[in-house]
Amino acid sequence: MLKILALLTLLASAAVHAQTPLQTDLPLKYLAQATPESRDQPLVIFLHGYGSNEQDLFGIKDELPKPYTYLSVRAPRVMQEGSYQWFRKKGEGAYNGETDDLKSSGQLLLDFISQATEKYHTQPDKVFLVGFSQGAIMSYEVALRHPEAVGGIAALSGRILPVLRSELIPDEKRQSLAIFIGHGTADKRLPYSDGTEANSLLQSISLEPEFHAYQGVGHSISAEEVQDLSAWLQRLNP
Repeated sequence: MLKILALLTLLASAAVHAQTPLQTDLPLKYLAQATPESRDQPLVIFLHGYGSNEQDLFGIKDELPKPYTYLSVRAPRVMQEGSYQWFRKKGEGAYNGETDDLKSSGQLLLDFISQATEKYHTQPDKVFLVGFSQGAIMSYEVALRHPEAVGGIAALSGRILPVLRSELIPDEKRQSLAIFIGHGTADKRLPYSDGTEANSLLQSISLEPEFHAYQGVGHSISAEEVQDLSAWLQRLNP
């Protein structure tokens, strides 16, 4: 019975999200949940993974702090109907990205963040990117290169690409960035070591990520991770 009720809840939630109108007034298409009470509150921007779309992470907002503004962005590169990506994979082997794609998607995302910050009446230090997989990679790309644009990022099942890793050195501009890293120990798409290596690298440039390991979890987001993410956001904005 509990499984049936859980399934019905998920289906009902998906139906609600499917009815949320797609916004097209900013550089990237997106879904939005904003209320008059959201003004001057934190702005959370979801970045989906490879082959998915803006509806994928939007439901997480229901488990996060209520007064915030939530946007869920569609990646710019079309794969097929309903399927999008932030960048093409570069060759075989490790999950690296085409440099031109990273640059163009990064600039679009940076422009989106700037305009969304203004539209939804908040400040850059109250903007938080929540990315999964490719979306997590883009969160690192934008925030570590342009720390003035956001207050922090949550990188879920992601990695820092070599092209960015080689350029990272201690920089005072990054010191205020809040960083949440979550990774499943059983992830076969982007291995758990990608998360631990990102954590170590960021510590080496004097940042203080909040790292969470999820035992037995694969390339997905667990309920426990969503709870930890919510608690992290609340601590940043008491």
